[in-house]
Amino acid sequence: MNRPFAPAPPLALTLTLGLCLWLAGCGGQQPEAALARYLERLARTLDQPSPAVAVPEVPRLPPRGELRLDLEGGNLGTLDFLALSGCEVQITIGKRNSSLGLLASPSQRLLLELEFLRLAPACIAHMRNEERTELAELLQGAVELKQQQLPALIFNATLAGPEYRKLWQPPQDLGDYPVQTSSVPLTALAAINASARRWLAGDYRASNVDFEIQLSEVAQADGGALLKALALQAGWLEAGNGLLRARRQRGPLCSGPIRPAAATVLRNVIGKFFVGEVQPWSAALGRRQHELLPLVAALESGLESALPGAYRDWQQQRAASLQAWTAAPRQHVGELQQVLAPCEQQSPPTAPAPRPARALRAYRYRESTVY
Repeated sequence: MNRPFAPAPPLALTLTLGLCLWLAGCGGQQPEAALARYLERLARTLDQPSPAVAVPEVPRLPPRGELRLDLEGGNLGTLDFLALSGCEVQITIGKRNSSLGLLASPSQRLLLELEFLRLAPACIAHMRNEERTELAELLQGAVELKQQQLPALIFNATLAGPEYRKLWQPPQDLGDYPVQTSSVPLTALAAINASARRWLAGDYRASNVDFEIQLSEVAQADGGALLKALALQAGWLEAGNGLLRARRQRGPLCSGPIRPAAATVLRNVIGKFFVGEVQPWSAALGRRQHELLPLVAALESGLESALPGAYRDWQQQRAASLQAWTAAPRQHVGELQQVLAPCEQQSPPTAPAPRPARALRAYRYRESTVY
């Protein structure tokens, strides 16, 4: 079990922060432990009391009832089932109107409607050849209605479905996230996006088995873990920003011809704990964000016309949070540079110290498109 870093009087860290470090070491929360170590050393070096850390809340999806789109049944229930003999679509309509069909999950309902859209044109042509115009027109009206409803049907089966909801569910414990992430849900998301584009373009082919497997793989995605990790990072780094701003309010860290020892210690702290531990994790989060979130955003864009107000509101909250949280490392680098700036032209009291400020200047936090 890792022991917390021993506090150094008179600027001892609070018991809460010490306990947090102890729990992080024992619970396997490596990213939070690294952030806590860095903040502890930063507070000690700047001769500042340890600040409170406020981690932002992750925006939660609205309740399922606020997302599900209720769709008009149309005239499929009134079609003369027996009159459609000789048409493949007769079986599909029978499944659609059965008690099981009426209670089908959103994903199965979508697949039934896609099957109907694929098979109905041949039946319409057959009815017109037999001069059964009234039935052909009735069936044509049903096709047009389902085409209009298709974005909403896809939304109910995907973005509003249980698998995508699980995608956004934050875990209880981040562990060593994002070390153990997988490419499987990324492939599934891309496959569903490709299918949705085909369906909306009029190609209604679909594999029941493949689609359900892809949805189950989407449920393994880590959108909630990503948001939680970015919020965690933003909260801890903002606490660090508070330390740096408070130190600047007391005057410059370096003044006069000689650089104080605190400047050398600060460089070491930045190099070892921020550049060495926090930034690699931050970069990994950025990579995962650019792998995962564009895939979700692509489907949202394709279904823009069907998104209900509750989903749009959550989508805007998510985008605003991501914009703020992904900017946190860059903002923290700026705060560090402001504290170090007065020390840049001064000579160290003894041998040259490591130059983490140079690493900070070279560090370019990847600009994130907010999804």
